[in-house]
Amino acid sequence: MFIRKIGIDLGTTNTIVFLPNRGIVINEPTAVALRRPGNNVLAVGAEAKEMVGRTPDDIVTYRPLKDGVIAEYYITQAMLKYFISKSVGSLNVFRPEVVISVPAGITSTEYRAVMNAAKEAGAKEVYLVKEPLLAALGAGIPIHSAEGNMIVNIGGGTTEVAVISLGGIVTWASVRVAGNRFDQSISDYVKKKYGLAIGDATAEHVKISIGTALPNRAKTEMKIRGRDLASGLPKDLLVNSNEVAEAVNPHLVDIMSAVQSVFNVTPPELAADIMEKGIILSGGSAQLRDFEEFFKRSLGVAAYVAEEPILCVAKGTAIILNHLDVYKRTLLNKAR
Repeated sequence: MFIRKIGIDLGTTNTIVFLPNRGIVINEPTAVALRRPGNNVLAVGAEAKEMVGRTPDDIVTYRPLKDGVIAEYYITQAMLKYFISKSVGSLNVFRPEVVISVPAGITSTEYRAVMNAAKEAGAKEVYLVKEPLLAALGAGIPIHSAEGNMIVNIGGGTTEVAVISLGGIVTWASVRVAGNRFDQSISDYVKKKYGLAIGDATAEHVKISIGTALPNRAKTEMKIRGRDLASGLPKDLLVNSNEVAEAVNPHLVDIMSAVQSVFNVTPPELAADIMEKGIILSGGSAQLRDFEEFFKRSLGVAAYVAEEPILCVAKGTAIILNHLDVYKRTLLNKAR
C-alpha cells in the first residue's frame, strides 16, 4: 500500500509518526548521532539516544530541537528524512503530504525552518498545526464548540497553555519549561545536596520512576549511581520522591504562572466554562504523579490528565489526516 499522508509529532524529546489505517508506526527519541569530521549521520532515534554520554571523540550525539523548535537545521532535516523514509518504505513512489506539530509561539523564521526541512526531507506538501490544537483534538476536546476549553500540553521542551473555542486559540502562553528542565533540576539537586554527578538518563529515570509534584508521607525511594565529586569514584545513593518534588517545584510554579497569565486575559464566559469543566493536561510530562492535585491546590481549578497523554498530539494529526480536505480550509497553514 502506497503511503500518501503522514502525521508527525515533532517533539523536543520524542518524535511520533502516525499513518492512516496503520496508526502510530514510530515513537522514538528525537536524537541524532554524527561521525566527525564529515558529519555523516550514524544513527537516529532510539539507537542515537543509547549513545548519549557513551561516545568516543569522533562521534557526537545531538538533540536537534531545543525548546520545541529547530536548533540544528541540517540535523533536523536528516532526522525527518530518516523518519519519513522509515514510515513510507523504500518502494513508496509518492511524496507524501505531511502534517507536523509546531509550538504555538513559533516565530516566522522557525516556521520556515520546519517547513523547508520537511520539504527537503521528502514531503510533497507540508501543513504545520499548532500543538495545543492537535493536543486538544487528540484528547477528545470538541474544539469547534462555542464553549471554552483549556489544554495544557507539557512536553519535553515547552509547556503550552491554550484556551480553545470555535476551532481556534483564543488566548495562549508558551513557556520553555517542561520535562527536560525537570530532569536538569533533579540532576542539579543531587549534585548540590549530595555531591554526586549523575547523567541526564539517570535523572530522567528518577523522574519517571518516583517523580511526584507533591511531597507525601508515604515517600518512595530508589537507588541511583553516579560519580562522587570529592573522590571521582562511582558511588551509590538512595533518593526519595519527596526530594524529587522539592527539586522540580520551581519549574511547576513557573507552569502555574503561565496558566494564571492565560486566565488573566481569558474572556469571563470562557473562564467560567473552564472552571466548570476543568483543565485538560496532555504531553509526556503530564504523567508526573499528583500533577492534577498540584493544579487544583495552586489554581483552585480541577485538572484531568488526558488518556495516553504522550500520544495526544499524534492522535490530533491522525484526526486532521483523516479529514484533510475539511481542515485545509480551517486549521492548516499550508506551504505556498
